[in-house]
Amino acid sequence: MPKTRIDPWGAIEIKDYGKVFKEFGLKPFPNEYKKRLDHLAFRRNIVIAHRDFEKIYDKIINKKPFINMTGIATSGYLHMGHKAVIDLFIFFKNCGAKNFFGICDIDAYTSRKKIPDLKTAKEFAVSNLADALALGLTKNDVYIQSKKEQRYYEFTFEISKKITGATFQAIYGTLDLGKISANLLQYADILHGQLKEYCGKMPSITAIAIEQDPHIRAVRDVAKRLPYSFELPSSIYIIHQPGLKEGMKMSSSEPDTAIFLNDKPEVAKRKILNAFTGGKDTVEEQKRTGGNPEVCKIYNIFRFHYPDDKKVEEIYKSCKSGKLLCGNCKEICIKFVENFLKEHQKKYKKFEPIARKMIFD
Repeated sequence: MPKTRIDPWGAIEIKDYGKVFKEFGLKPFPNEYKKRLDHLAFRRNIVIAHRDFEKIYDKIINKKPFINMTGIATSGYLHMGHKAVIDLFIFFKNCGAKNFFGICDIDAYTSRKKIPDLKTAKEFAVSNLADALALGLTKNDVYIQSKKEQRYYEFTFEISKKITGATFQAIYGTLDLGKISANLLQYADILHGQLKEYCGKMPSITAIAIEQDPHIRAVRDVAKRLPYSFELPSSIYIIHQPGLKEGMKMSSSEPDTAIFLNDKPEVAKRKILNAFTGGKDTVEEQKRTGGNPEVCKIYNIFRFHYPDDKKVEEIYKSCKSGKLLCGNCKEICIKFVENFLKEHQKKYKKFEPIARKMIFD
């Protein structure tokens, strides 16, 4: 049994990716794929690993259909780490995929103790859906878990007979019943697109942070046990955007670790000014020896979101050489993030009534 157990619901960053690759059989993402796939997540080594991505790569290169599936548990407001996943989903959409973006309100209610009732999960669902639409998804790309068809829920119960308590224990450790039920829904989310009532058998891709790999291992095992001829679902793994605090990922449960898509510009500015950087103790030392962008939370905002590759490379080199000091870098970041938030929030206002009607109508 692997010595490492990954917590999909935790807020701590994974430090040793090599160890996780080795223990769980993940493959490093090939450089030749990165060169052919035109998205910053590939160019900037944000995508680091995969399971069976060869099947998806073949479909993309040959312009053949495949299933594109991911989702969000509606347990809080979306932050820029979520945006990175949605951006990648949109990339696969633009490659000709058949899209299943889940607004997972039941999952959020059953798996998160902080969500007291389903109505709260649905209110977060309105916000999450409006954000997703503002980022570029359409109504046809998404589904709301609590409003899915009967066949989806029949399929969830079929799945429940194909996984044992011992398997859950081995993969996740001890889980409460709410998280177990949420997991069954997640497996249905990933697999149901291959049912004949939807797209039928074809490769599927789910892009996730590496902390979510336990769900992929479980669903691939379940897929083999079901009485259907499914393709085993493929997955790619992105580095979770580091949180603004040292050692933390961006988390909806820890507000000061993340820049939320509904943060007011002045709030985002405060968070950026207080973020952990790779700077030295004094200005003189940093000018002499340079900064450390690899650990800098500000640089990683540029790395994950700034569209201009040359500008990101310039920031990296200027930091390493000591030409760009942390204060100046934060000023550039504040301007970029404030402009993004202002534009995004304008779009959000347009889509919020549409999202509310989709959730509650």
